[in-house]
Amino acid sequence: MMDEELKCPVCGSLFKDPILLPCSHNVCLACARNIIVQTPEGETLAHSRASNSDYDYLDMDKMSMYSETDSGYGSYTPCIKSPNGVRVFPPTLVHRHCSITCPLCHRSVSLDERGFRGFPRNRLLEAIVSRYQQSHSANVKCQLCDRNPVDATVMCEQCDVFYCTPCQQRCHPSRGPLAKHRLVPPTQLPAAGGQQMPAATLRKQGTCADHDTENFSMYCVNCKTPLCMKCLEGGKHGSHDVKPLAAMWKQHKCQLSQALNGVSDKAKDAKEFLVQLKNMLQQIQENGVEFEACLVAQCDALIEALMRQKAKLLTKVTKEREYKLKVVRDQITHCTMKLRQTTGMMEYCLEVIKENDPSGFLQISDALIKRVTSSQDQWVKGALEPKVGPEFDLTLNTDPLLQTIIQLDFVQSKVETATMPPAPLLQLEKCCTRNNSATLAWRVTVSPSNPIEGYILELDDGNGGQYREVYVGKETVCTVDGLHFNSSYNARVKAYNSTGVGPYSKTVVLKTSDVAWFTFDPTSAHRDIMLTNENQTVSCNSYDDRVVLGTAAFSKGVHYWELMVDRYDNHPDPSFGVARINTMKDMMLGKDDKAWAMYVDNNRSWFMHNNSHTNRAEGGISKGATVGILLDLNKHTVTFFINKEQHGPVAFENLDGVFMPAVSINRNVQVTLLTGMEVPKNFKQQ
Repeated sequence: MMDEELKCPVCGSLFKDPILLPCSHNVCLACARNIIVQTPEGETLAHSRASNSDYDYLDMDKMSMYSETDSGYGSYTPCIKSPNGVRVFPPTLVHRHCSITCPLCHRSVSLDERGFRGFPRNRLLEAIVSRYQQSHSANVKCQLCDRNPVDATVMCEQCDVFYCTPCQQRCHPSRGPLAKHRLVPPTQLPAAGGQQMPAATLRKQGTCADHDTENFSMYCVNCKTPLCMKCLEGGKHGSHDVKPLAAMWKQHKCQLSQALNGVSDKAKDAKEFLVQLKNMLQQIQENGVEFEACLVAQCDALIEALMRQKAKLLTKVTKEREYKLKVVRDQITHCTMKLRQTTGMMEYCLEVIKENDPSGFLQISDALIKRVTSSQDQWVKGALEPKVGPEFDLTLNTDPLLQTIIQLDFVQSKVETATMPPAPLLQLEKCCTRNNSATLAWRVTVSPSNPIEGYILELDDGNGGQYREVYVGKETVCTVDGLHFNSSYNARVKAYNSTGVGPYSKTVVLKTSDVAWFTFDPTSAHRDIMLTNENQTVSCNSYDDRVVLGTAAFSKGVHYWELMVDRYDNHPDPSFGVARINTMKDMMLGKDDKAWAMYVDNNRSWFMHNNSHTNRAEGGISKGATVGILLDLNKHTVTFFINKEQHGPVAFENLDGVFMPAVSINRNVQVTLLTGMEVPKNFKQQ
């Protein structure tokens, strides 16, 4: 059973040189090279960004596509197919713009400049596979027998040779210089190249990937990774919760052991439940035969009219019996499968606990604890209860008069067949787009026998890629925000009830706006900010710089907007640019690492990010001036225009993700936002 835990999901064989992906699944190193995929240049995959957040994006996708619309949910046209259905490239493929997709959970992670060396090697799994191979391998043969080697009986640790008893007595007597050699039982595994190695060979202690000569001694709880002392001296983990490796190893082993106790109890209950189900099969068979005999006796005692009904009644009894048998057999099959999976996982976890590699254990312990807890949750209340009983709840009434015999039937009526819901009908007259939002409406034309419990709305990535769920609920109207501008989205919907999920509706194509129309956002602005003119004009009642963001969120494409200076007193230096939603609102835009901006006075301007001032240029602003911002997320650049004069473009680091227009001003400045604008015709790429 445990062998399923030790097989690579790509090649189906036992793991060989397994590497640990960020999603906690494993693949062989050679298989990883075969399932590499290439992403379009300039784009990255959101799954890699989500690797430090336990993949919570799935829950977020259920509600909205506001900030993760384009960040990696895509499908790229496959060519050569690998076992998990993704594009296969030659091993010489450059790692830049490449990613690997997990064949189990289908989450992707981008490769950095280290390539596959950036993934930790799962030494603990490798050791368990070796031990498993040892327990299932054939006996080791003597290495000195000339013909027809026999099974070895001893192995010399100093000579590293396997001997049968005659060869040991002839070639390795226990006297003279060989008397001090240690002979042990041949409990070893074949190594690479067909050579045999001692099982007693000690496994090397885990060493740091960044500092080859240092052993792991600490564990960062925030990063969930083992560290060496030089890692701590580097300062990267200075503010993190760092604990001794041995203490965390014992703590996680304890947690895994406690979780296994609960699953072990459930597995025991499942075994008893299977015995109960198998006994029920015999009871159903016996009760069915007994019921048929009773029915035949009753029908034979009636007049000829009853004989014509006997065949019908027997048919109903047979159907009831077959139904019960089918339900019980299906329940046995399902429970057996779940028990096998649970038992295999338990055996694997017990082998993991036996390992003495703290760093290797901690690499997989969190995932194993979650799996064990999840496995325990699968055995919900009612899962270990029979869905049907062995008794036949059919009653035959022989008291009615002869003229009513032809109407004789079982008291229990036939249960109406449950049906799945039909495909919803998209109401095209109510489906529309506004700016970068899409509204869809649908209805069901035919009511199923079982009431509809909800609907599932799916959209692709705006580029013809795979669909993903963006809404699950009972409403028949849904607005999806945060889509790409100037993109065409395919949408479809399906209904579900207690019977199952129905078919998809027809697909509708919705195109978002070519340019962005937006205003300043009063909900995220600093409290000293004042908005007028339907949130198009902004001023401030403080002498300190205060930040206000726009309502639009950009994550792909090229976008341009302008700000007109309505008032400019005492030569202040307002700042214009883009920022993430969590940028600081009580300081000049660009002083933290969440904003990219240009600040300008009446004579000159500077670019600023993370309080770093660069690219000083002559030319300032005054009342009536216009400042334009050109955000190019395809090339990761920002360009500014002061009175139509171009400044930039400037390439900034980490300019990827979701960004919003932003401005910082004080009480000496008032500006008005102008949106829905095309890129300036005099724009020059530099």
